[in-house]
Amino acid sequence: MTSNGPSSAPGRQPRPRSRPRLRAVAVALALAGALAATAPAAQATDRTGASLSRCGGRGVDPAAPIRYESDIVIKAPLRTIWKVQTDVEGWPSWQPPVTTMERLDPGRLRKGSRFRWTTPAPATPHTPATTLEITSTVRQLRNQDCILWKGPAIGEGLRIDEGVHLWTFREVEGGVRVHTEETWTGDQAEADVPTATEALGQGLEAWLRDLKATAEARSGGRPH
Repeated sequence: MTSNGPSSAPGRQPRPRSRPRLRAVAVALALAGALAATAPAAQATDRTGASLSRCGGRGVDPAAPIRYESDIVIKAPLRTIWKVQTDVEGWPSWQPPVTTMERLDPGRLRKGSRFRWTTPAPATPHTPATTLEITSTVRQLRNQDCILWKGPAIGEGLRIDEGVHLWTFREVEGGVRVHTEETWTGDQAEADVPTATEALGQGLEAWLRDLKATAEARSGGRPH
């Protein structure tokens, strides 16, 4: 595994070819956790055989036609990676596409927490340039283990009905293996499944790279 891409974990979808014009919308829609069809992938597992595709017994939408999953190993302590990822109010400081962020309830992120943010989405062959307003609800959270959220993303001329986004974290030799999966549903996204799948994949790969860079910078590249 390299710092710029996923491992060859079991069940991972092939990485789509790069399309520079899609990267901005890819990151935007992947952050929403909300927007060639593929069959459901086999569930990834850790070294003990435990599923990386579940959080508290729940996972992504098994019926969604748009799906992607990937992994990366981050050389930072688990507590650091977890804090970076779950401090959603801090996302704009390390994810430039997040233009605004608002927690909709106080306290630590937990099951039932809701947060709303905005991000620009440039024009595509099927949708206009717009600003997406994204509202996500945490459906499952296990401290320093996994988090699952879902919700819609809505902009002028663009709507993603529901995205389901899962993250799991496992300590491994040399760091932490971060596994992510996401599915999108909605008429606009499903009108062009290959393009939406490619956008989703590019967005998740970018998110993993940004998370790795941020967590490793904060920890000095020390895994423990």
